[in-house]
Amino acid sequence: MAPSTLSFALLLSLTFFHNFHASSSLSLSVENFKEDVMVSSPEKTFTAGFYAVGQNAFCFAIWYTRSPDTVVWMANRDRPVNGKRSTLSLLTTGNLVLTDAGQFQVWSTNTAAESNQVQLRLYDNGNLVLLESRNSSSEVVIWQSFDFPTDTLLPGQPLTKSGSLVSSRSGSNFSSGFYRLFFDSENVLRIMYQGPQVSSVFWPDPWLQNNNFGNGGAGNGRSTYNDSRVAVLDDLGYLVSSDNFTFRSIDYGTVLQRRLTLDHDGSARVYSKKDREEKWTMAGEFRSHPCYAHGICGANSYCRYDPPSGRKCSCLPGHSWVDRKDWSQGCKPTFEHLCSSNNRTKKESRFLRIPDVDFYGYDYGYFGNYTYQQCENLCSEMCECRGFQHSFSVENAFFQCYPKTHLRNGNSQPGFTGSFFLKLPSSSRDEFENTIQNNGLVCGGDGEEAEMLDRLYVQGGENGSVKFMLWFASALGGVELVCIFLVWCFLFRNNRTLPSGAEGQGYVLAAAAGFRKFSYSELKQATKGFSEEIGRGAGGTVYKGVLEDNQVVAIKRLHEVANQGESEFLAEVSIIGRLNHMNLICMLGYCAEGKHRLLVYEYMENGSLAQNLSSDSNVLGWSKRYNIALGTARGLAYLHEECLEWILHCDIKPQNILLDSDYKPKVGDFGLSKLLNRNNLNNSSFSRIRGTRGYMAPEWVFNLPITSKVDVYSYGIVVLEMITGRSPTTGVQITELEAESPHHERLVTWVREKRMKGSENGSSWVDQIVDPALGSNYDMNEVEILATVALECVEEEKNVRPSMSRVAEKLQSHMHTIVDVFNKE
Repeated sequence: MAPSTLSFALLLSLTFFHNFHASSSLSLSVENFKEDVMVSSPEKTFTAGFYAVGQNAFCFAIWYTRSPDTVVWMANRDRPVNGKRSTLSLLTTGNLVLTDAGQFQVWSTNTAAESNQVQLRLYDNGNLVLLESRNSSSEVVIWQSFDFPTDTLLPGQPLTKSGSLVSSRSGSNFSSGFYRLFFDSENVLRIMYQGPQVSSVFWPDPWLQNNNFGNGGAGNGRSTYNDSRVAVLDDLGYLVSSDNFTFRSIDYGTVLQRRLTLDHDGSARVYSKKDREEKWTMAGEFRSHPCYAHGICGANSYCRYDPPSGRKCSCLPGHSWVDRKDWSQGCKPTFEHLCSSNNRTKKESRFLRIPDVDFYGYDYGYFGNYTYQQCENLCSEMCECRGFQHSFSVENAFFQCYPKTHLRNGNSQPGFTGSFFLKLPSSSRDEFENTIQNNGLVCGGDGEEAEMLDRLYVQGGENGSVKFMLWFASALGGVELVCIFLVWCFLFRNNRTLPSGAEGQGYVLAAAAGFRKFSYSELKQATKGFSEEIGRGAGGTVYKGVLEDNQVVAIKRLHEVANQGESEFLAEVSIIGRLNHMNLICMLGYCAEGKHRLLVYEYMENGSLAQNLSSDSNVLGWSKRYNIALGTARGLAYLHEECLEWILHCDIKPQNILLDSDYKPKVGDFGLSKLLNRNNLNNSSFSRIRGTRGYMAPEWVFNLPITSKVDVYSYGIVVLEMITGRSPTTGVQITELEAESPHHERLVTWVREKRMKGSENGSSWVDQIVDPALGSNYDMNEVEILATVALECVEEEKNVRPSMSRVAEKLQSHMHTIVDVFNKE
């Protein structure tokens, strides 16, 4: 039986605008929610009610009474309710529930009271509170809006580790946008740009965020040596954060109405106004350069910033907007692909010079001391090359070449000592000439024009800036030496020595990463003595646990094998600390106590891909398999191409692809991973073979140079396993009906032969390879696309395999909604 509805007594501290008796069983609806029944704070500073966010669309919100356009909190910003028959009800259980016209629950406080004496109260500080009266003299807060901010922080409202500010989508769209202000796992207050396809740190500036990190700093005076994670703005305009970040508004010292809002452009701004005024004045902001967020303009475009007009995104010549109203979707080429059917670049291509534009990431490789002509020839011969960056290195005194396989993170930087050269069809010269002029771009790339490139040479004589930087670096080094000496003195005085093994080698890094450090007894208690095993691998065993705050986690206990276990532990902690992507597992903490090595992860409700593929009771539907393949590709593309230091996973297999409650994949288990420096990709060295039999690329066996293509190969094997339901470790049993004599074949060989025979006789080869457990519940076109991509990934020659970003791009472009009639997912 559904709980009955309490009277919706809207309390204004101790004053009622309306008194509803419990027997009346009334709730608040959009239809009768007019000005005379809106909730106001005692001094009428704030108002709570249904706020129109579109035509016949409403959100329950709080706003300033005198500035009704200034919304400070929304309950259902991403799920507006209908204008008719939608209600907000306070139930006898103490739960505040918002239901849509169809009586579907859209939002609730998820609270439960011990008694039915519950009141809703709006205070003059903007905090909406559910209070429970447990006796005549005490009231207990069971829920408050201050704990769940949207895009605004009010004076006195703490921003904690469990909360975050999320920007609106635009100035007129209140739904969740792409920017998020929060405390990260390093205990540092940051703004992240989390776009549709990429994510990156937006604030503080990239060159500040990691300064002095090894000494517990997070750049610009910030510190990771805290675990409180709280930031508060006061009435005077002063904000202080537990990571040592402080901020004073320009009108600091005067008591005004204030708010800190994370605006839709990613800047966190403090606004102020006098009580009786309606207009807000910006009193300060903390932001980075508007164009520094990776992927902010989408693919095939670049970002420009002009202070008077703000940030603008521009398509590259020969490209047009995917959606002019949404910059993040990027641009698409208006010309045909430059690759022929045999995956070789057509000869009829040319290069268009775009000065002062830098495209970060997605480099095919780094080629030092390359002339312009050498770089052009290299890109011309590469099918996947979309253009190249050619810039002068002052440090090395030669030109550097970066061929690009994907054009993202474009940024126009006046004074940048280099140029980008866009690869275009040679026949397009006249067609794009006007585009070049309109964008103020200069055509280049042929003959003598290559000699007109901007060059920067080392000048003789003293340079004031260089001299200053040398003095500054020397002073900084001296400070670091003093700090090291003081730490050594402290340890010596306390008769402490650095521990051996992993503790001595790398736990300084783990501590600086800001994860919570658990004791062994805590984790033993959380797992009930390591009783519930949920996974096992060569590096350790995974258990389910529940922490003291009732958070369900997965705890990986490394095997107590001294060297390998310790090195895997250090690799996993150091690598995951650098990652932030929706398709990569999130680490919450670690334990380094004596011989014990444990890692604490977020708990994935649906286990691993391996468990789901082998389940007889719950068949993994086709649409889920396709989405898992796409999400895994995105996660690996992030590791390979978007990190400051590129990361090879080295052990991609179904056991290391974990599925959350919605079956969204997250790549986990980084115990065998390898960091590669951005400028040293061709010199990767490994002391031992890494990976799992059946999923390892040929490079491991033949001792060839290891690149990101080993992960591409393993990914292809995993995809074939998802399609066929067959394990690569056991192979495929060929019967006498299929061959002259029964035998086993490798999974890759079997699929290739099926495809080849199907192509020769025109029959369907997809039906012959698809997992029998799916029955007929799959999309034949998507199976063929996925299998074709997988076969490209498992080519013996690594240079023929596509990059993971290319794989994700292919799968995304062919994805469509599948209606599974027989197996609703």
